[in-house]
Amino acid sequence: MTFDINRSYEILDRTPAVLRTLLADLSDEWVMNNEGPETFSPYDVMGHLIHGEKTDWRERTTMILEHGVSKTFVPFDRFAQTEASKGKTLQQLLHEFERLRKENMIWFRSLNLTEGDLDKKGLHPVLGQVTLRHLLSAWVVHDLTHIAQITRVMAKQYKEEIGPWTEFFRILNF
Repeated sequence: MTFDINRSYEILDRTPAVLRTLLADLSDEWVMNNEGPETFSPYDVMGHLIHGEKTDWRERTTMILEHGVSKTFVPFDRFAQTEASKGKTLQQLLHEFERLRKENMIWFRSLNLTEGDLDKKGLHPVLGQVTLRHLLSAWVVHDLTHIAQITRVMAKQYKEEIGPWTEFFRILNF
């Protein structure tokens, strides 16, 4: 599938509702466990997504549109949520993510991006030159990746409990 802004809206608009439906009102056993050191629990993922809404997608889109390759993106801190989420409940994180994503989607649509805009380039600190099309496609894939990560981490909570069925569930072997 080639990048299409309207197909991107389909995913980006739905992510907050998907996550609320999946995570709201679950016990800590489902949302606070992870896969080991330097991995994310569902709770951590929510903080990570919030950090991205504040510092990544919108900021980098603006940087590409206003500065092109004359400025390098600020490196993204994948673990910034550790401090930023302290003392917050999962419900608060879900609400904050919903609010930020709604604001960002209103802003995103207001850009009225053209094909020419999508071909504009920015400078990533590790990847080098990237286009706005690359960045916006990555935003969609980022959402889908973290939804898959959340379900994988949650499924692994019952890995030992399903006995011999483990071999039939590839999600448990990643």
